[in-house]
Order: sequence, then C-alpha cells, then structure tokens
Amino acid sequence: MNINFLRWLKMDLYKKIRNVPNWPVEGIQFKDITTLCQDAKAFKEAIDKIAMHYKKMKIDKIVAMEARGYVFGAPLAYLLGAGFVLLRKPNKLPYKTIEEEYEKEYGKDKITCHIDAINPGENVLVIDDLLATGGTALAAARLVEKMKGKVVECGFLIELTGSLHGREFLEKNGYKSWSLLQIEVEE
Repeated sequence: MNINFLRWLKMDLYKKIRNVPNWPVEGIQFKDITTLCQDAKAFKEAIDKIAMHYKKMKIDKIVAMEARGYVFGAPLAYLLGAGFVLLRKPNKLPYKTIEEEYEKEYGKDKITCHIDAINPGENVLVIDDLLATGGTALAAARLVEKMKGKVVECGFLIELTGSLHGREFLEKNGYKSWSLLQIEVEE
C-alpha cells in the first residue's frame, strides 16, 4: 500500500495533535496528545489501529510509562487480552521495585517497576505515547529484561522523525519499534 495513502488515512489523527512550543523547556516542540484523547472518535481510532498492528502477536504483558503511556497501554492490554504493568517514577509503587535510569531530550530520569510484575519468558510489549530519543523506551525494555521477560516490540502513538533518531537508537540496542504516526521534528 502506498505510504502517502496510509498517511492520508491517518490525516485526521495528525490534526488532533497540538504542538506546544518551548514546553517543558526552551527549544522543545511538545506534542500534546490531550487534544486527540478528548475526541472520542479520534481516540478510538488510534487505539483500534494500534491494536490491529499487534493483534496477531503473542503478547502476555504490556508495560507503559506514566502518565501518557497509560492512556494507550491500558486499553491495548484490554483489547489484546494481556496483563498491564505500570512503570512509575521512583517511590511511587508500594511494593519492592527495580529501577532503570535513562536520558530524555531534556535531562535524566528513572523509572521503576515491581520486581514481580513480569514472569520469566513472558512476551512483553513496551508502549508509550511518543518516541523521541528512545531513552525512556530503552529503560523500559531493560527493566523487562531484568525480570527475564522478552521484549516483542516498542510501540508508540507518535514517532518524532528527523534529528532525534529514536528508532535507530532502539534498533541499535536490539529492539524493534513501530509507530502509528510519524511527525518531523521542527528545528
């Protein structure tokens, strides 16, 4: 199928993403998904299209990063009949955790996960709202592997293309990635 035709099919979804210049820091062109989520038809279309991509894969668990990753991870887990694992910032989960540090576009951060959230050998899909540099997804994938899970793929609503090279970064580290929407980074 022609890539331009596929892009045309998703055009309404692209229009639902709001660009917020210089947020959270100067120089960042933030892609605000709240406008897509507020539109019931667009939100359903996005979830359904992501689920279609993964429906034939054997997925036992979906891990998602707080907070916007939850917006897509939870309904996908429901539709795919998979468990849902919440990744959170340090000191937010009530039981024993493991953690992974990562670099973002604008600084360092950490994510944590309960130590018993994933069983050895489980097939795990990493989901987040946006792929920029790939640091957050890489940290999530490494957490999965610390628990002896197998990362099936890293999936995103939006992939920022151009100078950030998030997809290439993930692939260089051994992880496949897929995104529903691709948006060129504004320099």
